[in-house]
Amino acid sequence: MQWLKDLFRVEKPIIAMCHLEALPGDPSYKADKGLKWIINRARHDLRALQDCGVDAIMFSNEASVPYQTRVEPITTISMARIIGELNSEIRVPFGVNVLWDPVATIDLAVATGAAFVREVFTGVYASDFGLWDTNCGEVVRHQYRLNGGQIKLFFNIVPESAAYLGNRNVVDIARSTVFNARPDALCVSGLTAGEEINVQVLKQVKEAVPEVPVFANTGVRFSNVEEQLAVADGAVVGTAFKREGYIWNEVDPARVMEFMEKVRKFRASLRNL
Repeated sequence: MQWLKDLFRVEKPIIAMCHLEALPGDPSYKADKGLKWIINRARHDLRALQDCGVDAIMFSNEASVPYQTRVEPITTISMARIIGELNSEIRVPFGVNVLWDPVATIDLAVATGAAFVREVFTGVYASDFGLWDTNCGEVVRHQYRLNGGQIKLFFNIVPESAAYLGNRNVVDIARSTVFNARPDALCVSGLTAGEEINVQVLKQVKEAVPEVPVFANTGVRFSNVEEQLAVADGAVVGTAFKREGYIWNEVDPARVMEFMEKVRKFRASLRNL
């Protein structure tokens, strides 16, 4: 797992979500405010997250509900413009996630210079968005055709708002995903964004694939971060950093600062063992 340390330069990295407002083409897009307003909202969150000490940033179109498994080109184009306008201000490693389209996510990562991506790359699911199918081999070949082989792939093996078709438990899914798809990292999620993960599930996945980084992908907050990081190799955090802990609010610097201080103390305790 040397790449994890090389990229993030800390133990147990915290990847903070920079959730973008609804984009052109989305039902909730605020046409009267336009892209400039979205860029300024993203700039506020980016600065707050970086200034308060997160280890990495991941941009996603969180407000593009209801999500598509094949997004329209305007979604990726809009995200590329937003990240491009913010690029000179990004001081930490960053990744992207175009919900829920792995090909578009790879395209965006290559276009913006992202170091990593998170997506659902494997499996077939019954989801709130309809039948959700994937083709990992096709996506990875697309990545390499675009000379994006350096981009690290975080595989979400427990997709939100979806159920795996077939009688397979998460341990078997983790093992076969690692063997067949060779992910750089696995993400374990709750039912929706902000939903806490059962720490026993995290333990089962980590024990099944000890050679691969396993991230807690949802529901990590101030009250449980030590318990989650005691098992996981890192965490993706979004809702916990928002004002009043509400996903659609802006980032609250005080919440980020308090959270990251607790993370730093936890890391120090690990070094002293």
